[in-house]
Amino acid sequence: MLKTEERLEYGQLLDEFLLGCKSEQNIGMEYERIPVSKSTKEVVPYEGDFGICELLREFAKNDNWDYILDGESIIGLKKLHDTITLEPGCQFELSIEPQKYVRDLKKRIEEIDKALLPVLEDFEIKLLNVGVSPKTTYKNIKLIPKPRYHVMANYLWGILSDVMMRETAGIQVGVDFRSEEDAMRKFRLANLLMPFVTAMFANSKIRGGVDTGYKSFRALAWLNTDNERCGFATNFSKNMGFKDYVNLLLETPMIFINRDKKCLSLNGRITFNQYMKNGFEGFYPTIEDWKLHSNLYFPEVRLRNFIEIRNHDCVGNGLEYAIPALYKGIMYSSSALEEVETILNKFTSNEIKELRYNVAKYGVNTKINKRAILPICKELAEISFYSLKTEGESEEEFLQPLIGLLKKEKCPADL
Repeated sequence: MLKTEERLEYGQLLDEFLLGCKSEQNIGMEYERIPVSKSTKEVVPYEGDFGICELLREFAKNDNWDYILDGESIIGLKKLHDTITLEPGCQFELSIEPQKYVRDLKKRIEEIDKALLPVLEDFEIKLLNVGVSPKTTYKNIKLIPKPRYHVMANYLWGILSDVMMRETAGIQVGVDFRSEEDAMRKFRLANLLMPFVTAMFANSKIRGGVDTGYKSFRALAWLNTDNERCGFATNFSKNMGFKDYVNLLLETPMIFINRDKKCLSLNGRITFNQYMKNGFEGFYPTIEDWKLHSNLYFPEVRLRNFIEIRNHDCVGNGLEYAIPALYKGIMYSSSALEEVETILNKFTSNEIKELRYNVAKYGVNTKINKRAILPICKELAEISFYSLKTEGESEEEFLQPLIGLLKKEKCPADL
């Protein structure tokens, strides 16, 4: 419990984002995949002799990784700046230390995958590059023994929140910023881009063994999960600053706080703003509470000490590296930024919001204001391609699988 004079100040909330300003501009990647049994094609559970917990234990021993524990439960592994963590339904997430070049992200992922392969084969497990579990549905996927996931599952509302938590897998990209102005420009543009990029990488058509009729059932699941903390965290204003994002977070209901290594459920009864003013049952906010609350906010694009761009289905066959390459080519080039802004500024915020709903069903065959988005998707990919080509590091090659797919007028779900 904190004394009054130690209570959290508004300026400290802002500092968490201001401290993200950095001169070096790297690209980060989080890569989730769904572990399934090679024999049954069902999602592999956490428990059991051939479950995910034992797989992590074996891999840690073989390749010298450290455990990440929650109580006595192994919930992930850590090696230097890279982590393997488990999402609520045992989805495998690789979080790679940000790098200047996409090729270095690829190299590290391939190193980890190569080391993992013998253990995966021993356990007869395959990691799937899809956005939703193709066979096992959430009713048959137990949450891993991580208390926060159980609290979240009880709180998050929306008819597909259980699907989102237990069945889906995605790829997230981290983009750096130099200043508040640079951050908010990239943040706004990333939000405008999000529906188009969701369409390009839509890859979750089959669920429960049947064709759902959606190119990205994963995107649909997010559309039907707790719209107080999901969706767009912006009104697309060019004048938005860190304070505006902080104020959005302040008015978002709280799920829980951590005290004495336990989750204390608040169950949405108060916002963080009310918590700042009045505390909760004798507890008062700390900077760790603020960081936790920020991480329990799940918009399409999330502001941290970098910009986290979130709503892409997991893909494979080289497309996984097209995602960070696409953003690198656009976000780290002033001319590419301007070109993409010119294209996307033509659309109203309502058109972008409506597009977010439609791409889940139609992928790159969606229309915006009666105009097909496919030519726009092609143009966005080409802008990034030529931006990367200008760098002279051959990283434009990572966009070839995406450009080839768009030329065929398809997204991964169409293959």
